[in-house]
Amino acid sequence: MGFLAEFQHSLIATAGDMLPIVGIIFGFQLAVIRRRIPNLKRVLIGFFYVLLGLSLFLMGLEQAIFPLGEQMATQLSDPKFILDGLGRSIDQLRWSDYYWVYLFAFLIGFSTTIAEPSLLAVALKAEGVSGGTVAANGLRIAVALGVAVGITLGAFRIVSGIPLYYFIVTGYLIVMIQTYFAPKFIIALAYDSGGVTTSTVTVPLVAALGLGLATSVPGRSAMLDGFGLIAFASLLPIIAVLGYVQLSEWMAQRSAAADEL
Repeated sequence: MGFLAEFQHSLIATAGDMLPIVGIIFGFQLAVIRRRIPNLKRVLIGFFYVLLGLSLFLMGLEQAIFPLGEQMATQLSDPKFILDGLGRSIDQLRWSDYYWVYLFAFLIGFSTTIAEPSLLAVALKAEGVSGGTVAANGLRIAVALGVAVGITLGAFRIVSGIPLYYFIVTGYLIVMIQTYFAPKFIIALAYDSGGVTTSTVTVPLVAALGLGLATSVPGRSAMLDGFGLIAFASLLPIIAVLGYVQLSEWMAQRSAAADEL
């Protein structure tokens, strides 16, 4: 009965969140465009599937994803776990002692981004529109590596206590320089690739990781230091995609020059 009650609560809450979206879509279709909705039955069934899926997904977040991410971060950053075999006290911990945290952050950032439905949708559309110039798998791997490096860098920031704006300002300066030199066709896609990473799969685990890490590291505040990882997950993929295309273009030019010789 507990599951059914929780599912009913999640279903009602999700329906309330979806209602404005449905109202806007149907309102514009009927009142502004003044046309009947094609395949109304299929549309209604699709909305039902979305409602059902989101409700179950939100329950999964609360019962599994959030607790698991926070628990893993807490366990990996536990001073007892880190100090085991080091022969030092908690006051002598260094940022390099948290290497298991960095490895977990890298792997979780890469895997969640590869599994991100929104990134897959954008990658497939980009491949279709570009006629294969932008490979879907290549784009997904580039974005996933960007997120992985970004989450790792964010975990290092929490452990080291370096202010967030140092990284963000430096990152956007790099993006500005890359944007100036990058091929024009990839700029908009690269910026969109940074946005789609902060979606249904990545955000819950990343947020839980940051909060768990900030809670466990001595001298850190969950409110001040626990957040900010998602900013890295949005910024580093832009750098990665721009760099991926620039590197590919440079290698193609080098290969063409070698063939001419």
